[in-house]
Amino acid sequence: MSTDIRPADQNRLIANTMNEGSPQARALGFQTLEIGEAVAILKVPYRPEIVGRPETGVIAGGVVTTLLDHASGQAVHAALAEWTSIATLDLRIDYMRPAQPGRDVLARAHCYKVTRSVAFVRAVAYEDDPDDPIAAAQAAFMLDSSAGRKPGANFKPPRAGKSGDAA
Repeated sequence: MSTDIRPADQNRLIANTMNEGSPQARALGFQTLEIGEAVAILKVPYRPEIVGRPETGVIAGGVVTTLLDHASGQAVHAALAEWTSIATLDLRIDYMRPAQPGRDVLARAHCYKVTRSVAFVRAVAYEDDPDDPIAAAQAAFMLDSSAGRKPGANFKPPRAGKSGDAA
């Protein structure tokens, strides 16, 4: 990222890019409410499409998992002095209670330690109060996951004429 961009603007740009650039985050409607100082707060708006069991009206656990992972990644970027690619190495989640039916779910993530190659994050998902969590997460992220290569450098185009390919 250019050094002409203020850190707060850079954090917001990265957060918005993560929300819109990830098909899953975009489909779930993730919104970054706050970003900066190694902290990210995201929201997933309640919608019937993301309910796990229609008879309960509770948001699916996989949505909560994705929200915690995504918020944690944004917190890592907010903790870094300059942009680098990251990848989730480990994500452990303790589910404490179901989300309340019909309610948006928030996630607050804090990147509390950054080493040369790994960043460590704690996060909670909740409706109103982080002290009454739906779930709590502990995560580790690999830094420079592309080993300095340009984005997309690991992808190879499909080979033409391979058996089974459409002509």
